[in-house]
Amino acid sequence: MPDKRLIFATQAVSFMNDKSINGFSKRSKAEKINWLTETFLNGDQESANLLRVYWHEDEQRQKRHDEFIENALTNFFLPFAVAPNFKINGEFHAIPLVIEESSVVAAASNAAKFWAAHGGFQTRIISRTKSGQIHLNYSGESAVLNDFFEQHKQQLKQSIGTLSKGMEARGGGLVSLELVDQTAQLDDYYYIDAKFETADAMGANYINSCLETMAATLKSLASNFSGFVPETATPEVVMSILSNYVPECLVEVKVTCPVSELAQEGLSGSEFANKFVRAVEIAHANPLRGVTHNKGIMNGVDAVVLATGNDFRAIEAGIHAFASRSGQYCSLSTAKITQDEFEFSMQLPLALGTVGGLTKLHPMAGVSLSILQNPSAEQLMMIVACAGLAQNFAAVRSLITTGIQKGHMKMHLLNLLSQYGATESTKSLAIEHFKTQPISARNVAEYVVKHQQDA
Repeated sequence: MPDKRLIFATQAVSFMNDKSINGFSKRSKAEKINWLTETFLNGDQESANLLRVYWHEDEQRQKRHDEFIENALTNFFLPFAVAPNFKINGEFHAIPLVIEESSVVAAASNAAKFWAAHGGFQTRIISRTKSGQIHLNYSGESAVLNDFFEQHKQQLKQSIGTLSKGMEARGGGLVSLELVDQTAQLDDYYYIDAKFETADAMGANYINSCLETMAATLKSLASNFSGFVPETATPEVVMSILSNYVPECLVEVKVTCPVSELAQEGLSGSEFANKFVRAVEIAHANPLRGVTHNKGIMNGVDAVVLATGNDFRAIEAGIHAFASRSGQYCSLSTAKITQDEFEFSMQLPLALGTVGGLTKLHPMAGVSLSILQNPSAEQLMMIVACAGLAQNFAAVRSLITTGIQKGHMKMHLLNLLSQYGATESTKSLAIEHFKTQPISARNVAEYVVKHQQDA
């Protein structure tokens, strides 16, 4: 009887031989699509053609998009929208949003209009400092490492003089260096904490270049320091990298109004305000709610971050770490009532840029920044925070009044109608029909089938 393990191994090798490829990155885009179609799409030319349909008709513009990443095959479209009527520190803004989720843009716009009539959003920058770390292994005496660091700190700073020249001219640069002992958390672990200001750039490449340069300088200086015992107690650089956790790069946003002005959906102003505050308190107390509460904030935040060519993954990681800084994940926003005054506010860590990276390479990011009147990085932080708070207000308001599904499913109706192949005339009739009928995927599908059969 044949060995099953041998058969499985043989099949696995065969699969690898059939599916793997060498030199894929060096092939032309057409060759990549042809290989993908034959190998993983079973020769489906409709899918292959769809990849080509989404190419930009301007070859040079498409080439720019292809050069953003490796092995690019086509473009993946997302809707680009604008939410108007954001009154921020007394000035009106239309905020560009890139997002695929139904109801987010409508909710943010509605909240913006509501708060524009009640004083608008008030924002301020608390701090703009970012950081990176040189992570070290060191098994010797802590006092010796501290002595070495203090003696050579200035040389470490000087080693990035050329790298920092342009940044310093724009008001940025290295702010401080500190040696941190974390051996209580991990044996032999220390790190050098470097804090930076990066002006209107997000600063990732600048910070990482500075860290790697200082790390190389540290290694050279350490090899000649007499206090270290060779091989057994010389600091070893493990890695050098910026941190996307930026609790010292903070923006604050808030809205306020008399409680009496919040009356809506059959609730008095007092009833609405108290219920709203309680909903936010629940998001603070219970991570099961807190995560979804903050997801609503990120609906607004990520949409602006994407539209302006910034790194939404870095923003997400840093913000969720910030939400856990107390040891428990909780709401980013807070709400309170003080002497009949309602206040809804939030602090967010946001490391954003308006120069460099995709903010200049992606044409639509440039359009977004133009719509926002070419903001500085600080101004963009404030705008993004407002989008997040507006979306959070809209979501909590729905939850404590009509429920989240009423508005969401209304906006989702068109997606469902398109999914089930409704004609334009059917869509028009369906919109009227579902104003008074419950919206679900099944109900919409049945309506489309019945109406188009009758037509």
